[in-house]
Amino acid sequence: MNKITMKVDGMMCNMCETHACDAVRKVLGAKAKVKASHKDGTVEIIAEGSVDTAAVKKSIEETGYKVSDISSEPYEKKGLFSAFKK
Repeated sequence: MNKITMKVDGMMCNMCETHACDAVRKVLGAKAKVKASHKDGTVEIIAEGSVDTAAVKKSIEETGYKVSDISSEPYEKKGLFSAFKK
């Protein structure tokens, strides 16, 4: 799994977060978990496999926001009993 974090400028409220998340889901569909924060100015995507970040960026920018930075890192899903796994 991968975690992609995008810095998004221009989000001012909860509705802006919804617009950004909808733009990402339009590209990725149901195969990704998306969370946006207007306070932090970020959109986080957790997805299995690769993500076409250029298409996601374009979709967000078509909504009226500006993507200024994109970072990616491996993501390990944490479950209820993950503390007991070795």
